[in-house]
Amino acid sequence: MLVWERPEPPERPTPAPLSRERIVRAAVRLADVDGLDAVSLRKVAAELDVGPMRLYGYIATKEELLDLMVDAVHSEIRPTGAGWREALSSLAETTRQAARQHEWLADLIGGRPQLGPNTLAGGDAVLAAMGDIELEIVVPAVAAVNAYVVGAVRREVAERRAERVSGMDKHEWQVAFGPYLLRTFATGRFPALARMVHDGPHLDPDETFRTGLQFVLDGIEARLPR
Repeated sequence: MLVWERPEPPERPTPAPLSRERIVRAAVRLADVDGLDAVSLRKVAAELDVGPMRLYGYIATKEELLDLMVDAVHSEIRPTGAGWREALSSLAETTRQAARQHEWLADLIGGRPQLGPNTLAGGDAVLAAMGDIELEIVVPAVAAVNAYVVGAVRREVAERRAERVSGMDKHEWQVAFGPYLLRTFATGRFPALARMVHDGPHLDPDETFRTGLQFVLDGIEARLPR
């Protein structure tokens, strides 16, 4: 029986009240501060001031805990809007916002489908907003948006982590490596790249994300029956 269907043990007021919700909230707090490496049943139990064995009545494995954490964050991912484009846009934007709030989410999205109630509710809302569009279009359209969002979110998170590791923000990185690129481009070996760097648009992360999303949505719209 999956964790979503398995009943919780009866409440025990001492030494500390416990529930799956409290366990998941504690795990999310740990992950938000120190990443997924900070999450284990032992560390979560310490955060709740209970013995690790008490948690096993609620959660059998760390994998179940991670599934519950992802589903808890999916309560923050809420597609809204009357039409398909608005629903898919809000799905993308709120997923990105959730990953900025909970950076560890980028490590867990994009794998096997999540089956928790919050995740299923979000998916149902998106499909409902697609209205009468044929499923032959709806299914790959939603998959395309999800693939774009997962890739974009993971890239943003990877860049932030690289900044922390290197100690250089984007401007400092450009100052450090700019002279090398100028010397390389001056050889004439990479004319297309040189033109992009010199003449291309320099978008901030928000503009980059939203522009790419509009490209995906425009492609979907082009496939819809007129």
